[in-house]
Amino acid sequence: MKSPLARRPVIAWALYDWGNSAFATTVMAGFFPVFFKQYWNAGAEASISTFRLGLANGIGSLLIALLAPLLGAMADRGGARLRMLAFFTLIGASMTAALYWVQQGDWVTAVFVYAAAGFGFSGGVTFNDALLVDVTQPAEYDLVSAYGYSLGYAGGGLLLLLNVAMVTNPGFFGIADAAEAVRLSFPMVGIWWLLFSVPNLLWVREQRPARPLKPLEAAHAGLNELFATMREIRRLRPLVWFLLAYWMYIDGVNTIIKMAVDFGLSLGFPQQSLIAALLITQFVALPAALAFGWLGSRIGARNGIFIAIGAYSLATVAAYWMDSIWHFYLLAVVIGLVQGGIQSLSRSCFASMVPPGKQGEYFGFYNMMGKFAAVLGPLLVGITALVTGNTRIGILSVIVLFAGGAALLARSRAAA
Repeated sequence: MKSPLARRPVIAWALYDWGNSAFATTVMAGFFPVFFKQYWNAGAEASISTFRLGLANGIGSLLIALLAPLLGAMADRGGARLRMLAFFTLIGASMTAALYWVQQGDWVTAVFVYAAAGFGFSGGVTFNDALLVDVTQPAEYDLVSAYGYSLGYAGGGLLLLLNVAMVTNPGFFGIADAAEAVRLSFPMVGIWWLLFSVPNLLWVREQRPARPLKPLEAAHAGLNELFATMREIRRLRPLVWFLLAYWMYIDGVNTIIKMAVDFGLSLGFPQQSLIAALLITQFVALPAALAFGWLGSRIGARNGIFIAIGAYSLATVAAYWMDSIWHFYLLAVVIGLVQGGIQSLSRSCFASMVPPGKQGEYFGFYNMMGKFAAVLGPLLVGITALVTGNTRIGILSVIVLFAGGAALLARSRAAA
């Protein structure tokens, strides 16, 4: 029997993760925090630039969080999940490339261009997640979801490796200096992202409604269906508790991803060492994501998520006492072992709860919770660091999110 991972629609769907993960690695976790602090915020205090970074990460996430459920409902009724995916991909990739032209010291423009890129990234993720149910069967959700994340770590890691080589040895590539190499990495990410979205748009076939609606009709029907779904979701108690749990713990995950490099810079660690730690996380996460997919199919997705939350909690507490770059490397390995697992098992666990024909809409709610979390977490770290004047206490505040997520996840299992 042919492996589900060898089917062309599955490969095409997973390649979108390969492409868009370059934004998550090179831009979101890697170069943007460094460049934002040292180039666009040159001369600002560490706590001030950390607060501004939290603001940048929050704006685009808040906008997509508010719109995702409605857009998902419209896409379901209009049979337009692939078209919406293409639309958000174009926004995200073009705005990422536009970061090249933001001038030194102009942190305000950097915030809004980056927020627009994050808006496109988040929207693309929403509709790609919804297409999981179109490319495989429920029994394969854990494995295929993990496959997507593992390819994402591979693709994002490879481009990050090339970008790091450009920054550390710009002369070899004919580039003037390291700053110019960082700036060039932004349009490279945009092109990479667009290129690897093409197979998904060509080879994936979504399950369309019997009578797809025109855009305005779909908007009206989507709005009506959104309110109906909000009433319906309240009756699906395990799903409600799971969404609330996801909102809490994925907040912690996203915050660690977005703020780790900024935290390391605040502690005085070298930029090159921090980027090396990101590469460690990427390539450790590649096989680990697949392993978690296998684990989820054996012990259940929720149990796998509990294991990952525990590891994240221990890593967050350990980060408070971090005093050497080797400590940062060790935590990068720990995070790499569980990062892909918690993301892929969350996606597959939720997919198993979604009523047929409502994938876009329900995944709109799913990603809405994740994006609201992406608003809260960075702001929590940024405000805590600003109020206390201590970035260690700022990063430690994330433990509240993991503890709350674990408690709500246990409640969702009890309600099932």
